[in-house]
Amino acid sequence: MVRFVSLNLWGENGPWQERLALAGAGLDRLQPDVVALQEVRDVPGRVDNQAARLAEPRGWQHRFAATTAWGGGHEGLAVISRFPIGAHDFRSLPHSTETEGRGVLSVRLDGEAGGVWVHTAHLSYRLNEGVKREEQVQALDQVIAAHDDGQGTPQLLMGDFNAGPEHDEIRWLVGQHTLGGRRVAYQDAWAVAGDGGPGLTWARSNDYTAAMYWLRQDRRLDYVFVTPVRRDRRGTVHAAAVALHEPGRAASGDRLFASDHYAIVADVQVRVPAAGEAG
Repeated sequence: MVRFVSLNLWGENGPWQERLALAGAGLDRLQPDVVALQEVRDVPGRVDNQAARLAEPRGWQHRFAATTAWGGGHEGLAVISRFPIGAHDFRSLPHSTETEGRGVLSVRLDGEAGGVWVHTAHLSYRLNEGVKREEQVQALDQVIAAHDDGQGTPQLLMGDFNAGPEHDEIRWLVGQHTLGGRRVAYQDAWAVAGDGGPGLTWARSNDYTAAMYWLRQDRRLDYVFVTPVRRDRRGTVHAAAVALHEPGRAASGDRLFASDHYAIVADVQVRVPAAGEAG
């Protein structure tokens, strides 16, 4: 069993150093194997790479891909992992611009993870950009197809999709809608193994969402998608939960959250269980 987490870090907004420490403490409690990150900041001389700051003290590996240059540094995507990281690559997504980069970072997990590819992505965020996101999810499917090893090894697609499960771009990913004359059928880990609730990751209960008051609150925007379950049980989603949603207290006395997004955590079976082994 491998535990995966997806979290939008919200860059250097708010009391970011305190937030990052809270996120690290939360990850220590969750004990994930792999974490997919979005809105990761790296500003030389001012903000040490946030993925590295989470990974290195814990003895994890990380890979970072810049998507947008601004403020004297970069914002981007990252994967941190307790497994060795092998190959990795990055692809820009449709409608990516210099001022608003959109992309997908793909990382191969070696060692016990057995060559599983993990992809972290961040899609267009405006409420009226559904057609852009439709093109982006189709491009993501092409990326995953290009990393298929022909042996049925599961792949995971995680990130901030900026769309709720009722939207066509998400419905397409889970086989409930047609785009470009095609259908696919990824597993939405929350829908498969969550608690049956809405699974909100962009919620009014998080004080930081008020900073983008023009965006509709109380939505599920963050996902862990898994390729279809194999007959040998690889790809089975055993559990899913919203995580990193409990507030701390900042030095200012204000409530402190790890990010303006909550995280999604999922336990996924990535190898064939041995005799007598659950997964």
